[in-house]
Amino acid sequence: MTTRLYSHDIFLDHLTPPGHPERPDRIRAVSEALGLEFFDSLDRVDAPRGDAETIRYAHPEDYVTRVMAQIPEEGIARIDADTCVSPKSYEVALHALGAANAAVDDVFAQAVSNVFVAARPPGHHAEKNTAMGFCLFNTAAIAARHAQRQHGAERVAIVDWDVHHGNGTQDIFWDDASVLYCSTHQMPLYPGTGAKGETGEHGTICNAPLRPQDTGDQFRAAFKERVLTALDDFQPDLIIISAGFDAHHRDPLAEINLVEDDFDWATGKLMDAAGRHCNDRLVSLLEGGYDLKGLAASTAAHVLRLMRG
Repeated sequence: MTTRLYSHDIFLDHLTPPGHPERPDRIRAVSEALGLEFFDSLDRVDAPRGDAETIRYAHPEDYVTRVMAQIPEEGIARIDADTCVSPKSYEVALHALGAANAAVDDVFAQAVSNVFVAARPPGHHAEKNTAMGFCLFNTAAIAARHAQRQHGAERVAIVDWDVHHGNGTQDIFWDDASVLYCSTHQMPLYPGTGAKGETGEHGTICNAPLRPQDTGDQFRAAFKERVLTALDDFQPDLIIISAGFDAHHRDPLAEINLVEDDFDWATGKLMDAAGRHCNDRLVSLLEGGYDLKGLAASTAAHVLRLMRG
């Protein structure tokens, strides 16, 4: 059994303006980091093009139509001040969700031990009806629905350690008792959601906000006290990680001071939980991370832990 890596050169083709933090160089940095000899045993697979119909698992038809209508024939168009599209953005997004859904298929088939998907753009800010925060479609939410529809998963947990709260994932599953959404994130910070009191209609939203300048000590305490406890209570059939690495101390968009060992530790804890509850089924999806050195080092630590078990 091995760790599978899904990526694809097409993820370089979602273009953003000069100086934009969510840029193709993010994928180049991750690819370079995972190209070192430590990662020779990774099972590397090109991300497949996803079925466009699976977008409707998380977003209504009119929303998909609106996003597609904003894809330009050339150049770069803005959906909002932060969120951009270029001519190949829709195809890029289809490959991101295709890889996420294939990863879910892999772990349910026990084809591999676990999977990391190195794709962009990120997805966790995309609400049911709103593209925002660099995100077009909510890949983690689509993958969770795919697990339920195609593999009969009764309970799916999404654990999001991106430094920005995944308002989109929370919005999509706010009134859904079959999906647990747990998030550690800086607060206050964009997008302004994620207070502890936001628990959803059925108590299956678990937010663990951190304060600016918090370190790994506070992160680990929040993770143990809230996230891991919620997972044990929920007993999921699958764990999906929204793996943003912008809580790294080098990142320019936030003020949390995590280091690579913190991501290694959190990965191990989620692997332990997957072992207890869901036959080790764990899929990790790249979200944020905007300092290239911090992103590369953190991703390497995360994937190395997935490989080592």
